[in-house]
Amino acid sequence: MTAHAPIAPAVAYGRLIPVTVHFDDLDALGLLHNARYPLMVERAWTELWNGYGVRFDGDWAAAGDACNAVRELRIGYEAPVTRPGPYAVHLWLERLGTTGVTYGFRFCSADGTETYARGTRVLVRLDPATMRPAPWSETFRAAGRELLRPAG
Repeated sequence: MTAHAPIAPAVAYGRLIPVTVHFDDLDALGLLHNARYPLMVERAWTELWNGYGVRFDGDWAAAGDACNAVRELRIGYEAPVTRPGPYAVHLWLERLGTTGVTYGFRFCSADGTETYARGTRVLVRLDPATMRPAPWSETFRAAGRELLRPAG
């Protein structure tokens, strides 16, 4: 018998990325510290984009679509996370623009059924020489279209 990595349950749109809350992620009250939510969301996005070949390896000029900056982050907390263990981050795109993208996310139970926090994050693609907005590559845009939340 071979061990397999756990498979995240299906979601109607976007992707569900498994994450782990560790004991030291909890605050003095035994709750997931509010600053850990964005960190875990960032790690989930990094994992997802690495799967598409978008990664930063230390060279801004070679980073391509990984040369970007956060313009805005909004998060709302809906229910406390009270114990370490397996959870998930549901990720999708709300908007895919020429130089910017708006991500949606939910920090949720491992099966995606219970939501603890949700929010959005706006990223802007940057030209590494000027640090001004630059267009996303067609490869990035194609991957992004797969993650767009359906209208409605």
